[in-house]
Amino acid sequence: LIENLGESIDAVLMPVIQRSTIARGNKQFIKLGDKECDFNPKFRLYLHTKLSNPHYPPEIQAETTLVNFTVTMMGLEDQLLNL
Repeated sequence: LIENLGESIDAVLMPVIQRSTIARGNKQFIKLGDKECDFNPKFRLYLHTKLSNPHYPPEIQAETTLVNFTVTMMGLEDQLLNL
């Protein structure tokens, strides 16, 4: 769980978001910075933001599922205008 995320996501998280794994034998690894860490296929990453209608780049939106738990007048207006 990463809380209070802004509209920019640190590049070091991209391999985790994209699930860019490296297979060695029957194990999977993921590269974080200059280290390779064991990867569990059951791993889930939750990104939390307090922004009412965050605008993330298309590559992030394609790899994630956005769930909006808040409805404000401005956020609803933005969502309806984007349809």
